[in-house]
Amino acid sequence: MASAASTHGSLFSGTAVPKVWNLPARRSWFGDLVLLVFLVAQCMDGVFTYVGVVSFGLGAEANPVVAGLMAAVGHGTGLVAAKAVAMALGIALHVRQVHVAVALLTGFYVVVAVLPWFAILFT
Repeated sequence: MASAASTHGSLFSGTAVPKVWNLPARRSWFGDLVLLVFLVAQCMDGVFTYVGVVSFGLGAEANPVVAGLMAAVGHGTGLVAAKAVAMALGIALHVRQVHVAVALLTGFYVVVAVLPWFAILFT
């Protein structure tokens, strides 16, 4: 009986051993493009936010979490921390292949963060 269990790699003491590694999924060009645009939008939002806060004061930042973080640890440090977390979570969604969510978040950031800062700073 022991020799039968040792010859079959998926059984351990009569119980199937779960797989811990799945083959990588196919590349998604849509997902890669959406992630790239998401990361660029995050960087643009970070730069525009920094310029806006330096020019107009901390009250120009509409996100109270980011504004509080910037007030607590400094403008640059707080902004880099907030953008790093946002980018890491976007990458995590990409790795989990939730590309539609990354695309929706990208559109959201462009509409409510990048375009308003662009309008404030350059018009």
